[in-house]
Amino acid sequence: MEELALMISHDQFSNVDPEFWKGKSVFLTGHTGFKGSWMSLWLQSMGAKVTGYSLKPITSPNLFDVLQLDQRIESSHFDNVCDLKTLQTAMKNAAPDIVIHMAAQALVRYSYENPVETYLTNVMGTVNVLESARAISSIRAILVVTSDKCYENKEWVWGYRENEAMGGFDPYSNSKGCAELVVSAYRDSFFSEKKYEQHGVAIASARAGNVIGGGDWSADRLIPDAIRAFESNQALIIRNPLATRPWQHVLEPISGYLVLVQHLFEKGTQFNGGWNFGPSESDTRTVEEVINLLIKKWGPNVSWELDSKEQPHEAHALKLDCSKSKQLLHWQSKWSIENAIDHIVHWHQSFQAGADMNQICLEQIKEYQSPRTSIF
Repeated sequence: MEELALMISHDQFSNVDPEFWKGKSVFLTGHTGFKGSWMSLWLQSMGAKVTGYSLKPITSPNLFDVLQLDQRIESSHFDNVCDLKTLQTAMKNAAPDIVIHMAAQALVRYSYENPVETYLTNVMGTVNVLESARAISSIRAILVVTSDKCYENKEWVWGYRENEAMGGFDPYSNSKGCAELVVSAYRDSFFSEKKYEQHGVAIASARAGNVIGGGDWSADRLIPDAIRAFESNQALIIRNPLATRPWQHVLEPISGYLVLVQHLFEKGTQFNGGWNFGPSESDTRTVEEVINLLIKKWGPNVSWELDSKEQPHEAHALKLDCSKSKQLLHWQSKWSIENAIDHIVHWHQSFQAGADMNQICLEQIKEYQSPRTSIF
């Protein structure tokens, strides 16, 4: 059956409001990462004053350096969220209106090899961010970004809702469930709704699906691994072609995060809690389907092969129920997986051709924000 594009307008679904962000002081952890770099650029382009706090980029090339974000945002701190004193000083000096915590150890397989680092970064890093924020009176909204893998995965066929149990089989997924519990405890203990008039802080967590997009050179991720293989004329090695994931372009969850923060800042604790930002159900696809789409868009002479080696446990099926975000935030995914793949291929082929990647990224943000963007 052919998919019909439904044209939507601003009065039906929420868009990110540039006027809201103009002049806002934002303390952003994880600003040197793939998602953090897109977030930094989007915020800076709207006139927000971004103070970044993160480790230095770990890949070469990386989106942060490609976009020369160190020269575009207000300031950068290349430090670890596990260093409480340094983090406290940086946040105090920034005196932010908004804190967005995106710093994380984000790889499942890496977490098997480095569980202590994973828990320190994802759990104690979250504790440190919230503890630092407690002492700063200027803050009005805090968003902690976790993962769709925070849920206790029972491999069922329907999407997880925000009130489902936290869990996680592997150290990465479990650490994200733990981070959610940290947010809940700090919200109840220090940023409670009952005492909102005293502290003035609304706090939420956001859970997104498998994020893909241009400028991701991370190790052990499907799309970056595929592009590296294709650019070097090698076959992509796939571990689990039948695994199902909620794939979405990076601009999808970032738009959700920004819309949620707008609501937290303007309307307070009624928007506290956890929020899912995932694709439409039709875009919950298998690894094999996604790679075949990428191969089709990329061009001839590219292929994939099955990795026959024994692999550590990873969830087979996972998807999100985003009814809450749709109903209460009026947020909904805009780009289909096919559209996302188109933009990824365009981004990387433009990069290979030596294009101005700031312009390419800003054009994609503008296109995504367009009221005539298609929802499939």
